[in-house]
Amino acid sequence: QVQLAESGGGLVQAGRSLRLSCSASGNILSISTMGWYRQAPGKQRELVATITSSGNTNYADSVKGRFTISRDNPRNTVFLQMNNLKPEDTAVYNCNVDGLNKAFRSFTSYGRGTQVTVSS
Repeated sequence: QVQLAESGGGLVQAGRSLRLSCSASGNILSISTMGWYRQAPGKQRELVATITSSGNTNYADSVKGRFTISRDNPRNTVFLQMNNLKPEDTAVYNCNVDGLNKAFRSFTSYGRGTQVTVSS
C-alpha cells in the first residue's frame, strides 16, 4: 500500500503565494508521474500540473506562468509552488502518484487533499 502525506494548504489573500508538498511512502519500487489535481465546490476535478521522473512538466492553461511543479526523487516528494493566487484557485488540491510497487505491479494513489482558499 502507498501512503501520501500532503501539506501546505491554507487561507491566503489574492496575489499571495502558497507551496504544497506531498510525500509518498510505503510499498514503492519506483515512481513515474507525480501530479496535482484540484476540485472546487460544484465543479469537476481538474488536472493542475504533472511532472515525470525525468522532469517533464505539464500545466493547466489556467495556472501556466503562476504555478510551478517540482519533485525530489530520492524523497518521493512533489511540490507545487503557487504564486499570484486568485480566488478561482480556491479548491481542494489532491496529490497523485503513479508508479510500481515492490511486486512490480503498477499503482495509482491519490492523497486525501489539502484545502486552498484564496480571498479577494
